[in-house]
Amino acid sequence: METARCIFCEIAQGSLPAAIVYRDSDAVAFLDTNPLFPGHVLLCPRQHHATLPDLPVQLAGPLFTTTQLLAKAVESAMQAEGTFIAINNRVSQTVPHLHIHIVPRKRRDGLKGFFWPRQLYADDAAREAARKAIESEIQKLQANTEP
Repeated sequence: METARCIFCEIAQGSLPAAIVYRDSDAVAFLDTNPLFPGHVLLCPRQHHATLPDLPVQLAGPLFTTTQLLAKAVESAMQAEGTFIAINNRVSQTVPHLHIHIVPRKRRDGLKGFFWPRQLYADDAAREAARKAIESEIQKLQANTEP
């Protein structure tokens, strides 16, 4: 469902300027205007899909193939030692249009506060309960998509 005004849709349509680094029939990639580091790229589908679960399955493969391409390009172009790839779904998603962050990284680059505090399982039983709950939901979702 398209929102009333989506900045990323406008960028994808070419009606809002952006520092485009890549475009094809399915996606557009551009420099983040508020980067973690120079070379921080945002990749989004041209069609409006708010979150990763909303993305049609036929677009998932091409979008992640493009993510691989951009990760290699950003790493090389920015002389980085690696990349950080991230997707927010609703929480911390400042623009409600699916987008993948491709961030160049170097060891000891200072990106520490970006990561969340760890919350360990209380015990093995709690870990197993979480595992079983997720496995059960996967089975339900797969059952609903099978012909």
